[in-house]
Amino acid sequence: MIETFLAQASTYAKDIDNLFTLIAVLVGFWLLVAEGIFFYFIFRFRARDGQKAEYITGEEKHQKRWINIPHVLVLLCDVAIIIAAVRVWVDVKQTLPPAEETIRVIGQQWAWTFMLPGADGKLDTPDDIVTVDELHIEVGRSYQFELQAKDVLHSFSVPVFRLKQDAIPGRTILGWFKPILTGVYDIQCAEICGIGHGIMGARVHIEDAEQHALWLSSHQPVQYAAAQP
Repeated sequence: MIETFLAQASTYAKDIDNLFTLIAVLVGFWLLVAEGIFFYFIFRFRARDGQKAEYITGEEKHQKRWINIPHVLVLLCDVAIIIAAVRVWVDVKQTLPPAEETIRVIGQQWAWTFMLPGADGKLDTPDDIVTVDELHIEVGRSYQFELQAKDVLHSFSVPVFRLKQDAIPGRTILGWFKPILTGVYDIQCAEICGIGHGIMGARVHIEDAEQHALWLSSHQPVQYAAAQP
């Protein structure tokens, strides 16, 4: 349903969309049932000439079942939603799959800074690649990210990944994603972080292996590239 309007570009995007669909279907079903019964009762027990109104306390057994039976059924639906939600939460937020590459994402007023490892595959070394408001990654590759904030609360949001994670000053928050579609997509800040919040946008470029290797080779730090034989 949701994927009709927004691409599913990560491995867990489909699971999150399915959870939203499950909630929409179950809640929508009970909404229609409740409203249908409500309007039926309005019509069925409307005021009519010659018919005296009754005072109903709702204490009799045959009356209570109109509350008790739907209540139990709604609770069963709630349990189904909770189980599905916990499974997705554990997969996306609590489990970190082995990373093929680790990147760093830094939010500040009002830009995103991305640090990618260079040829040595490690962060915080001289060949790190640093970009602002542009994240270049390879499709099919598993990434872990270290999310930080320099000043105030930010929120790293990549809608096509179905990813949203708050960035908190003084903390490094770990997360992951594995892109499955190539293309260029939006990155947003989903936390009001000051007067420039609305312009704090970036782009994620998901490239195939050849394109990504070419991009990496053209973005080596100048001092590192000059030292290569």
